[in-house]
Amino acid sequence: MTPGVGRGAGAPAPRSADVARLSGVSRKTVSRVLNNESYVSGEARRRVLAAAEELGYRLNHAARALASGRTRSIGVVALGTAGYGTASLLVGIERAVRDAGYALRVVNTADGDPEGITGAVESLLDQGVDGVVVSQPIVKGEVPLRVDVPVLFLGAPPAFTATRTLTVGVGARELARAATEHLLDLGHETVHHLAGPRRWYATKDRIEGWRAALAARGAHEPPLLNGDWSAASGYAAGRELASDPSVTALFAAGDEMAIGLIHALREAGRHVPEDISVVGFDGDPVFAHVSPPLTTVRQPFDAAAREGIRLLVHAIEKPDTELPRAGDPPVELVVRGSTAPPPPRRGRTALRTT
Repeated sequence: MTPGVGRGAGAPAPRSADVARLSGVSRKTVSRVLNNESYVSGEARRRVLAAAEELGYRLNHAARALASGRTRSIGVVALGTAGYGTASLLVGIERAVRDAGYALRVVNTADGDPEGITGAVESLLDQGVDGVVVSQPIVKGEVPLRVDVPVLFLGAPPAFTATRTLTVGVGARELARAATEHLLDLGHETVHHLAGPRRWYATKDRIEGWRAALAARGAHEPPLLNGDWSAASGYAAGRELASDPSVTALFAAGDEMAIGLIHALREAGRHVPEDISVVGFDGDPVFAHVSPPLTTVRQPFDAAAREGIRLLVHAIEKPDTELPRAGDPPVELVVRGSTAPPPPRRGRTALRTT
């Protein structure tokens, strides 16, 4: 039996007394086994460990709790990637956890599948963490897991059952809407969208914000394009769009995709922003120094991390009290040189030459 899976939702977490009762030994013997002390027979040790596994009793967590109560540590399940967005969010979490006086334990997942997340959470719980942060953005469906500590989900809905679940968004819908509205405010009739991978929650949020902005203005919704966050996927999309002179504005769901897109447009003789305006997403400061400097919306990584950890620490330290209200993440549009009003209509009938 996988630890923690066998208990029904709402069932109390097993205690050392439950382990002692099932294994037929004293609570002192249970304590000695969990603390890896001597003076315990091999048979008694085997029975205690078997009972603990059957009940879903966290061995390492129990040992630490018996010795000192809470461990003052918070575990994070993160996507194992060096991408700007995921890496920046992890840095923000680390800073917020440290400022709250807790230690941080991180487990990376390779591909975001439910089994990978289950293993990551189990690993953190076995280390005795007091709470868990899930900043893993590509889970689909319910993960078969029940956790007996508070869990914070950053930028995604809850994926499994916990003692207390908290959700804090990064404002992706609002940021995507602001990016699209900026282009419409400049006079573009509509805005094309280069989205991220379909399995990411972030992709869905940004598509929803883009669509909401178009619908509010009565603008036509062009066919959706999908990339994979890389500059190469942006370049491929740019080659596809470059031959269509009716395209005058594009919102890319990531800064790197936006840069690849601009590269392809330039190769095809389309000028940015004179012929096509481009807005990115994330706010990577590197892209203030490309040509043209990239207009983007800046994700509030630090603000989201601080707010999320504030709520999580409250849930850990005051489990019987109501959570404080979560603050709204800021929306920051950074306007640079890659956006401008659309070209005159007569200029859209043919491609420019460099």
